[in-house]
Order: sequence, then C-alpha cells, then structure tokens
Amino acid sequence: MTAERLQKVLAAAGVASRRAAEEMILEGRVTVNGTVVRELGTKADPAVDHVKVDGKRIRPAASHRYILMNKPRGVVVTRDDPQHRPTVYHLLGTRVSEPVVPVGRLDFDSEGLLLLTNDGALAHRIAHPSGGCQKEYEVKVSGVPTPARIARLARGVLLDGAKTAPATVELTETTPEKDGVGGNAWLRVVLGEGRSRQVRRMLESVGHKVSKLRRVAIGPLRDAKIPVGGFRDLSPAEVAALRAIQPAARPSARRKATHPGAPRRRRKEE
Repeated sequence: MTAERLQKVLAAAGVASRRAAEEMILEGRVTVNGTVVRELGTKADPAVDHVKVDGKRIRPAASHRYILMNKPRGVVVTRDDPQHRPTVYHLLGTRVSEPVVPVGRLDFDSEGLLLLTNDGALAHRIAHPSGGCQKEYEVKVSGVPTPARIARLARGVLLDGAKTAPATVELTETTPEKDGVGGNAWLRVVLGEGRSRQVRRMLESVGHKVSKLRRVAIGPLRDAKIPVGGFRDLSPAEVAALRAIQPAARPSARRKATHPGAPRRRRKEE
C-alpha cells in the first residue's frame, strides 16, 4: 500500500467516517509509530506504519461489508452516546463483526434507510455532495405549504448563511383542517447534499414544522420490506449500482469580465 492521509486510512479501515476521523486526530487520539499526531495532513501506510486509535492498532479491512438498515425513531447514529440512548450498534448486536460505520446520519427523531459499511472510499463518495448520490425523504409537516413556498425550497434557502443546493420538493398528500385544527401535508424531498438536520431546517425556514421524517432511498437503494430496526446485506448488484453513481457536475466557472460593450462569445451548444 502507499501512504495516504491519516483520516482516509482510518475511514478505509472502518474506524469512523472521514469527518469523525479528523476529530479523533485533532483530539490527539491517534498515534503513528508511537507518536501522537494532530495534523490533518499527516500521511501513513497502515501496511508499514503502526497506526493506533485510543491505543488500539488499526488494520485495513480484509473484506468489505455493506449493510442497509431501517433505523427507527429514538435511535442515535453513533457508536457511543453520552446520554446512554440506544444506538444503531445496539441494533447490529453481535451479528456484524466488521467495524462498519454509518454513511451520513439520520437524527434521533428521524427514521428510514441508513447505509453502514467498512468501505471508506465508497462511504465518502456516497456521503459527499460531489459524489452525486441523492437521498429521498417522505416528510410530514404541520400546515400545507403553498406552491410559492415549495418553489422557494426547491430553489434553495439560506441556512447558516449559505444557500442550500437546488432540490426536488413535491406535495404528495394533504389532510384538511378539522374542528379548528389546521391540516397537515406529506412532501417528497430529494436532496443531493446532507447538512445537519437539513430537511427539518429547510421546512422550518418557510414556516412548517416537521412531525415525521423518513428516508426512503439512498441513490438506487430502496427497500420497504426491511422491518423497523432490521437490516440486511446489500447484494453485489446493489453495490455495483452505488459504484456506478456519477459524480455531481461542478458548476461552470463564471465568465471573466470584459470591457463594456465587448461582444459576448457564443457557446458552442447555442
């Protein structure tokens, strides 16, 4: 093997996601050949170097495993929880011996499909917006969003000072007002990015609180038959389908400014 960035080495070994691995490094929990490393640019070769996390040596995964889980509400997507709430690893129990890590997150109150794997390279592609993997959600909100609000969500809204990427947002079902109580609505939301609690925060930004959120698809992966709290291994065809996802197209660079009155260059496709 060749030397790679330490966070990539940890992710490839199934220790944690790249982001979590970076936090481990910054916290001084990782050593290379006995020396504590705190620089994210540090490289190591796990076939040669002794890389340890919390004193335990990590090794490249001998084989990859891909698990699709139907996460219930009230379960956290983490290995250890300070509040001692149930985690996805409690659901895996002893039936999974490989050190798999979740790809992306579903918050405590959300449910639905969650991918876990020890294939760090594929996990990074699926989780990162540039990988082109879209996630689909069924969302129940209080009130019924107007067409204008739905269009606003689809174009993008400001969260933490940055606009969300264009999304698919469709109204699929409504419940009429009854006995003075406002109605509800179900929406289909498809995102190509995954900020913290993004769907909930997007809808709250236009005045609709989320009461239920369920992820129903991760790229080509769908399975309504997995019981709540259950999981299964992906088939070779499903893994191949994940690998076949094309990276998201990068936005084209802005044209360079020209002097006033300069003719605009015609694009080849026009």
